[in-house]
Amino acid sequence: MIRFILILVLFILSLVNFFPVPSQSTWYVGIAVPEFPWIFMLAALALFVWSWYSEKWRMVSLIISGITFLILGSPIIRAYNIGSHLPGDLEKSFGVKDSDLTGFHQEKPFSFIQMFTGNGAEDIPFRTYQYAKNGGEALTLNFTPSAVPGVRPCLIVVHGGSWKQGDNSEIAAANNYFANAGYQVATINYRLAPKFPSPAQQEDLHSAFRWLRRHSTELKIDTANFVMMGRSAGASIILTMGYTGHENGVKGIAAFYGAVTMPWSYRNPDNPWIMDSRQVQRDFLGGTPEEVPERYHAESPLFHVTEDAPPTFLAHATNDAHVWHIQSEAMRDELQKHHVKNYLLTIPWGTHGFEYNLNGPAGQLSMYAVERFFKSVTQ
Repeated sequence: MIRFILILVLFILSLVNFFPVPSQSTWYVGIAVPEFPWIFMLAALALFVWSWYSEKWRMVSLIISGITFLILGSPIIRAYNIGSHLPGDLEKSFGVKDSDLTGFHQEKPFSFIQMFTGNGAEDIPFRTYQYAKNGGEALTLNFTPSAVPGVRPCLIVVHGGSWKQGDNSEIAAANNYFANAGYQVATINYRLAPKFPSPAQQEDLHSAFRWLRRHSTELKIDTANFVMMGRSAGASIILTMGYTGHENGVKGIAAFYGAVTMPWSYRNPDNPWIMDSRQVQRDFLGGTPEEVPERYHAESPLFHVTEDAPPTFLAHATNDAHVWHIQSEAMRDELQKHHVKNYLLTIPWGTHGFEYNLNGPAGQLSMYAVERFFKSVTQ
């Protein structure tokens, strides 16, 4: 009986590869199962072997554990499928080829072996600086210097957390990765809602730009070559900055699963078991769409796309239960309408935060695509 229960539990867990997680408490399962697939596949294989040598419910156990094994392995198969056309897609969208990359970089869109060996990035220590004091809050950034000597492009990273939590330690391995790839990497903290509603976050990002420019000589930053990367709320912040902030030298934006139209988001809230997304928006924007319509408009990057917008890379998973994938589709369509270079990387099996493991299927695809995008806009 214990064996059969374990098989059923693993089968249920495997379904996150095809369906959104039902609650906030299962969100981490939605990240772990697809991005560490080999661990769960080994468990399914062990249960299959156990069932083979058992008599009770033998056939049904073999069938369910076998099906579970295949479902758990599906992100690997689908990652290879996406990887087969990703180089061509990126060349078509941004004019970048694999041969354009030199030094440290991920050579293939997806490699089964890399799930075990890692991407080869060496650990680079970061330094913490206070870049501003806004609203009485001391604001800091972590600066990871480029492994490539000389004046280098600067990547500014903005964390997620529904505008009300989180900090710049989010997925620190990605910051280290891009420092290995030759970028000066600045990951910022910003003021959080509801104590500091919009536009505090935009003001803080402007402050970070000013500080980095003032210290560009000592930090060896090429101020004509800024790129930005953000996740979730951070993606919304950088998209708004990129399209309305008028910061010189911003060459590209990489936005992961960000909300791009605040009025639509309010009308189409999350599953309440995931998040009270309307309360999140009221905290961030200081009220409802009826009470502060100007803020909902100002913080909706979809409404601010013009022909002069920076090239934009988008990444989103279809199983995202926090921010609907359709928002990135809408942003892609708006960018195309204005003839702005763009690409939307869709992860069919992932959830919010799918690239947490840089060496998982979605993590590898993400790093491969983003590093080529950054190369195309900074070279």
